[in-house]
Amino acid sequence: MQGQMLAPAAALVCWSLVMLLWMAATRFPAMAKIGIDLGKRPPGGRGGELQGILPDPVMWKSHNYTHLMEQPTIFYPAVIVIALMGATSLDVRLAWAYVAIRIVHSLWQASINRIPVRAGLFFVSSFILIALAIRALLATLFATQGVIT
Repeated sequence: MQGQMLAPAAALVCWSLVMLLWMAATRFPAMAKIGIDLGKRPPGGRGGELQGILPDPVMWKSHNYTHLMEQPTIFYPAVIVIALMGATSLDVRLAWAYVAIRIVHSLWQASINRIPVRAGLFFVSSFILIALAIRALLATLFATQGVIT
């Protein structure tokens, strides 16, 4: 069941790259529209400096891409640990649930971005991540007893 456990992680990697492309596809035209010439910017600039300059809906894609580089860094090792220790069908379902909710969260944040719904999606995905992390910990602590169920 290793492949099935790693598939959600691969899917989230691909989704993160979709968000990267979406961010670039909206950010660069928005910068051009307001006359920002990247060649004339001082060295060392950061994307956060565009906050308040570019329209909020353009920045929402960037915010979400940043979020995909944060919390999922806990998801990836948890999934790998579980895959190595012996995933159960529950583990696979939890991992896919996490990925599905993160994708919905991305779509919501990048387009509508109403905080109560976004926060709810974040908390649900966080609770699933906590469950995966605990299952990874238990799988390693009790490795001599076999796969956790």
